[in-house]
Amino acid sequence: MMRSTLTVWLLCASGLLASACADTPATQDASPRMVDGVPLARVLTRLAPNANREMLTLAANALSCADPDAERLAVIDYSLPSNEPRLWVFDLRRKQLLFEELVSHGRGSGDALATHFSNTPESHQSSLGLFRTMNTYYGSNGYSLRLEGLEPGVNHLAFERAIVMHGADYVSESFIEQTGRLGRSLGCPAVRQEVTYPLIDSLKEEQYLFAYYPDPEWLTSSAYLSCDRDQGRQLAMQSYDKR
Repeated sequence: MMRSTLTVWLLCASGLLASACADTPATQDASPRMVDGVPLARVLTRLAPNANREMLTLAANALSCADPDAERLAVIDYSLPSNEPRLWVFDLRRKQLLFEELVSHGRGSGDALATHFSNTPESHQSSLGLFRTMNTYYGSNGYSLRLEGLEPGVNHLAFERAIVMHGADYVSESFIEQTGRLGRSLGCPAVRQEVTYPLIDSLKEEQYLFAYYPDPEWLTSSAYLSCDRDQGRQLAMQSYDKR
């Protein structure tokens, strides 16, 4: 019975069994965040109908666990190829979709499709899980946003690895036309140069980014995908206190 339940949970999380997901742990939250009386997951789904519903539910669960009062949330679906929009930025207070954009993955994660993820320095792979945004700065890639990984063993070395959000000329429709995919970063979620400033400014300073891929180990072990709020907020504050 446990193995059967887990199989359904993973299928739901990867979007392969949407019809059976309504009553599974992947789509339930004991105390979901409400936005004007509507569950956050439902709000996200309405604002981004092109996004995977189960992924948005997981993102809503993770945010509700870590910080129910957050104002902005970005979600990346690394299960999609890089030549498709797979980054969504939500204004939760105004219930608005601010951006639906292309975003790169690390060169160590794959070519058009990302299939490998890591928390290891110099792997040049993207990381999964929940991140909290930090300050902006100007670096070798121009205007950039520092990210703090909140999940031990999954993305907690993001700051040490200099995993940041920045603009890049290899994130463009013209690059896709030439190669069939976006260019790849050293692990950073790079965006189009044309939206770098407004997108980063919408997420800077204590907002959240959720990076998804149907990785079974992460889905079953992430503390933010199945926890009570007290535990989640305690985990998030522990990470904050270590800065």
